[in-house]
Parts: sequence; structure tokens; C-alpha cells
Amino acid sequence: MVAAVGEEAEIRTAKEAADHELVLAFGRLQGAANRLEYILGRALEVECGISHLMFEVLLILGRAGEPGLSMRAIAQEQVLTTGGATRLVDRMETAGLVTRAESPDDRRGKLVRLTPLGEETAVRAARVHLENIKRYFVEPLPAADRERFAEDLRILSHTARDVLPRLP
Repeated sequence: MVAAVGEEAEIRTAKEAADHELVLAFGRLQGAANRLEYILGRALEVECGISHLMFEVLLILGRAGEPGLSMRAIAQEQVLTTGGATRLVDRMETAGLVTRAESPDDRRGKLVRLTPLGEETAVRAARVHLENIKRYFVEPLPAADRERFAEDLRILSHTARDVLPRLP
């Protein structure tokens, strides 16, 4: 039975800390996410030649459409520093997946958008990713619990996102 939120945790030893049901539950969530990230990310690398992070940026840009997104917006979506986003986009630009264009609203700013190869890669990678999501993320769960689980993950994701500070 999982303890209620706000319930006082009686942890007096490292063993009690390690065995606490909420600590274990979060550890299982983190472990599952890390393992799935590895399995699904590796498949994208092998089958499509891109990292999972690059795939996420392709999806963000695909969702944004024209005229594209600023580095800052990409960084904020991926919880990266703007420097980290710039280095990632540099690699993606070298691979021909994205291009930078002048911003219509800011003469000094650049917007990142998909190239035709980036669009094609996003679609191909999404097909691979979807099959692996079904296989490793959905099928192991009882069919009756899948919709509720997806909704619970949405709630957790949005709650965590809303707690994060916005980039200046």
C-alpha cells in the first residue's frame, strides 16, 4: 500500500530509506524510463541514424511548423541549456536535418526548421519508435490499465513541467 501524500515518513536507517515504498516506486519509474530510453533510443540510432534527443527535436519542430522555433524555445521544450540546444542543432544542421532561417520578428534572431530530409527522417523514425513503444511500453501492461496509465503520466509530466523555472 502506498503512503498518502503528506504522511510522515519514519525513516531512521539507510535500509528503511532504501526499502520505503515511495522511494522504491519512484526508483522503479526512473529505472523503467532509463531502460526504455536506452532500448528505444538505440533502435532509433541503429535504424534511423539519429539519437533519441535529435528525434525529440525533430518532433518539436514538426509540431511547431513554419516559420520554425528559436534556440531558446527548443531548449525550453527539451530542458536543455541554450548552449546545449545550439550544439545539438549544429549537429542536426550538419546532418542536413534542420536549417536556420532569419526570424521575421527579430532581425538578429534565427529560427530552426526542418529540411525535407528532416521531415522524412522524422516520419521514418516515428514509425520505428511507435512500433517499439507498442512492444516495450504498451504491451507489457494489462489492457484495462493502459488508458489510465497514459493519463497518469500526462498529469505527472505536466505537474513537473509547471514546477520547472522558465528560461530567461
